[in-house]
Amino acid sequence: MVSVQEWAEIRRMRFVEGLAIREIGRRTGLHRETIRRALRSQRPPSYARPARGSMLDPFKDEVHRLLDDDPQLESQRIRELLMERGYEGGKTITDDYVREVRPYYLKPRTYQRTVYRPGELFRFDLWQPSREIPVGYGQTRAGYVVVGALGYSRFGAGALIFSKEAPDILWGLWCCLCQVGALPGRLVTDREGALHAGGGRPTDEFAAFAGQLPVGLRILDPGDCEAKGVVERLQGYIETSFEPGRSFVSELDFQDQLERWFGERANVRIHRTLRERPADRLEREREKLRPLPASPPDTDRRFVVRVPPQPYVHVDRNDYSLDPRLVGRRVEVRVSQRELLAVALDTGELACRHRRVFAAGLTLTDPAHQLALDELRRRRYAGEATSAAGALEVELRELAAYDSLIPA
Repeated sequence: MVSVQEWAEIRRMRFVEGLAIREIGRRTGLHRETIRRALRSQRPPSYARPARGSMLDPFKDEVHRLLDDDPQLESQRIRELLMERGYEGGKTITDDYVREVRPYYLKPRTYQRTVYRPGELFRFDLWQPSREIPVGYGQTRAGYVVVGALGYSRFGAGALIFSKEAPDILWGLWCCLCQVGALPGRLVTDREGALHAGGGRPTDEFAAFAGQLPVGLRILDPGDCEAKGVVERLQGYIETSFEPGRSFVSELDFQDQLERWFGERANVRIHRTLRERPADRLEREREKLRPLPASPPDTDRRFVVRVPPQPYVHVDRNDYSLDPRLVGRRVEVRVSQRELLAVALDTGELACRHRRVFAAGLTLTDPAHQLALDELRRRRYAGEATSAAGALEVELRELAAYDSLIPA
């Protein structure tokens, strides 16, 4: 068989130079019949090994039957069922054939090209860094990043949080909107447990957050992960461009580096799909966006406790001190991402103000609270009457009164 180069040269000498077959044979050293076959062939020569039968051939009908019953049946399980019928072929042969024929048994799905209108959608999702974040006191903690992106401009933002509870996610979402500096028409998310109440309905916390802004909500259908493509691709870019090669000293340092990366890298690069910078596209989109509200939505955790004799409140694996002079009184505790604040319900007195700590197993005592405890202890040892409200006169009942109430 002649090579492709010889085939091309034979045809050139015949159809371009007009040489006779005998002359072509003299120049190339090829037999006349070989030259004639090359001239008759309109396609270049190729070598093809004759097809051989596969060990899977006798079992292909069974493969089709199994896929007809369950198109999602795993290839490994199909092989196990075939081996019960005497199949001795390898895994690769089975996997390749199942991969080839499976599409014929699946319900076809088509996709339309998505076009985003300016100012319409802001998609967000949770991304978990591969390494834990330093949180002080020699500890690290697993964190999550609320990642958001505008549909039209692809302008992205992110905020670090340490749980998947609604207050944390909504705080992170508000931080992302602040980095954008404007409000979209609708927020789009998947069925995150803290935000989805079931049946495509938002939880009360998520609905209250949207109502305070106000913005519309859209919770995606189950299994519709393709609808999050904008933010999913941004998460992939964070994984490959932001996280590798960086180190962090605290959660605040992580957040600072993340915001600077968005501002100096992610939002000013030439976007592969848009062929322009998201920051430039955002300037055009701002005409359709609405301004942020004058006051932020309330995303703090709130609960009421009675100050115990040991005046501490337990929040997120740590104990924070309370004013010991308020023992026995009810206080409202507000927990944000940056501080913990408690106020007496009856008088509005400040019970505590602590910096939020994300390390674990700590007892955090305000120096002023420690001084108050020391003073109360000194007065108790001195025999002075003390209570939350000061010195109180307590009536002492005669023991005979109890004897008259309790039958002998």
